[in-house]
Amino acid sequence: QVQLVESGGGLVQAGGSLKLSCAASGRPLVSLAMAWFRQAPGKEREFLTAINHDYGSIYYAESVKGRFTIDRDNAKNMVYLRMNSLEPEETAVYYCAAGPRWGSIATMARSDEYDYWGQGTQVTVSS
Repeated sequence: QVQLVESGGGLVQAGGSLKLSCAASGRPLVSLAMAWFRQAPGKEREFLTAINHDYGSIYYAESVKGRFTIDRDNAKNMVYLRMNSLEPEETAVYYCAAGPRWGSIATMARSDEYDYWGQGTQVTVSS
């Protein structure tokens, strides 16, 4: 079992930045693919980015490419999401996810590829 706990959410003005963190416990992250999703009220969960176990491959959704950066520190069992130029429509609960497999971006964008999820952290972007 893997437990994931997100932190770093909060209120930010439009155009601002936030860095989210995801702390893992229960199993070393080194063998897991990691990802970030978000879900706004009344909307489906949206894939943002994924990174494979050895940092060798990273995917970004088009909506965040160039503004968001995923990183991981396997030694610390941590995953991070740096978000720049945030917009009000990006207000959502942001989730960290982990899974044992790696594949195409279409595959890794699927929620059901991930076995473990955090509880989420709220990000609110004010206009």
